[in-house]
Amino acid sequence: MNANQYIQNLFVKKDPEAEAILQSLEDNEIPNISIPPETGHFMTLLIKLSGAKKALEIGALGGYSGLHILRGLPKDGTLLSLEIRDEYVDLAKENLTKAGYGENISYRLGSALDSLEQLKQEKETFDLFFIDADKRNYIHYLEASIALARPNALILVDNTLRGGRVYDPENQEKTTKFIREFNEYLSDHAQLDAIILPIGDGLAMARVKG
Repeated sequence: MNANQYIQNLFVKKDPEAEAILQSLEDNEIPNISIPPETGHFMTLLIKLSGAKKALEIGALGGYSGLHILRGLPKDGTLLSLEIRDEYVDLAKENLTKAGYGENISYRLGSALDSLEQLKQEKETFDLFFIDADKRNYIHYLEASIALARPNALILVDNTLRGGRVYDPENQEKTTKFIREFNEYLSDHAQLDAIILPIGDGLAMARVKG
């Protein structure tokens, strides 16, 4: 047993809605690359503490992360999800509607970078961001999020430890190098207070300075 399994056993209870989403991925032969349950549980708690009301996520998949974000928002909170694959949007929408959040979530289909630029042109702002998409664009997603952020907005980023590969100097795999570069960029960013938490596969957390 490792630390994450220990945390799961203690704090992650039976969750039919979340389990149904994971089952839907299997039923539709979609790879389950969702956040781990303990990461989702922590995100919900953190979002409740933050007081966020308007959230943006980059990467919908089947709606598993969206479920945990929406659970942390107030009843009138909203989540906008950016996704490049229409079959993922359809599945996430179905899953989150079944979970009772159909009125709280909307989607933009297409390149996330294009959608983020459109949102900037529309002068949209958000107080919570979750980034969990293609790793090569993490720095671009971060900067786009900062441009759309309200003062003190919270930015969460998944997969920042890559199973420990980021701190293995012998690992020069391409995706690991992207994440390593992102982590270093995040740590030195003048507009952010940031840290990486060793939960799940590594969750980066940053506050946009007001």
